[in-house]
Amino acid sequence: MSSLTPLEKAAQRSRHLLLLVAIALIGCLGGCESAPDDASLPSTSSPTTEAGAVPPLPDSGDIDAGTYLVTSYTEPFEITVPDGWLSDGGDVLSKDDPDHPDEGAVVVAWWPADYVPTDSCAWVGALVEVGPSAEAFVDAMTAQTSTASTPPVEVMVGDHSGFEFDHSIEGDVDITACDRDKFCLHSGFSNECSRWYSSQDERETYRVVDLDGQRAVIWVTQFHESINPELTSEARAVFDSIVFRSDM
Repeated sequence: MSSLTPLEKAAQRSRHLLLLVAIALIGCLGGCESAPDDASLPSTSSPTTEAGAVPPLPDSGDIDAGTYLVTSYTEPFEITVPDGWLSDGGDVLSKDDPDHPDEGAVVVAWWPADYVPTDSCAWVGALVEVGPSAEAFVDAMTAQTSTASTPPVEVMVGDHSGFEFDHSIEGDVDITACDRDKFCLHSGFSNECSRWYSSQDERETYRVVDLDGQRAVIWVTQFHESINPELTSEARAVFDSIVFRSDM
């Protein structure tokens, strides 16, 4: 049986509480942080250079799944990719179809598109410079002969407006009758094509974004119809993940 009086017992409990508080404070000298009860764990799948930073897209090679920053235009954009994608030159992302390892599969790309031929089949010496606006490029592409476009629709890509349309070969145009056996869609050069179809099966979806005076042209390509539908859906998801942000 305890011989302590009620007052002495209360004093003893107070001393115990003070001791526990002191131990907790000493432990926090090693680095305590408070967090809400529902705080989620930080992601480990997205590569980062420092806390909160979005790393730049690598110029070449296989890349880890994650979100990357692209600075090809006056305003940067973020793009998110899953595993298995390859970067080429910092302006092309591609992934092969394991069922067709020796053929092109899907690509998401962006590079200068300042010239558009009026006829994608007869294009040598006929690359026409288009104005810097998004509308100028859309008008030139949708008016191009030997190819067909869906009616452009207005879209928002992050903080910026733009247009989206599909593009493909029209009807049964014979590619062997075309200049250099290819359909030229557009180019960054006045004397050579930099984006073309090498077969009639290729098709693309374009997004043309107005960056307050500069045009950004981004597209997702499917090289042939036999590609695994899951891969084409994955490529579309990468394409849809692109977001321009004026506050970056």
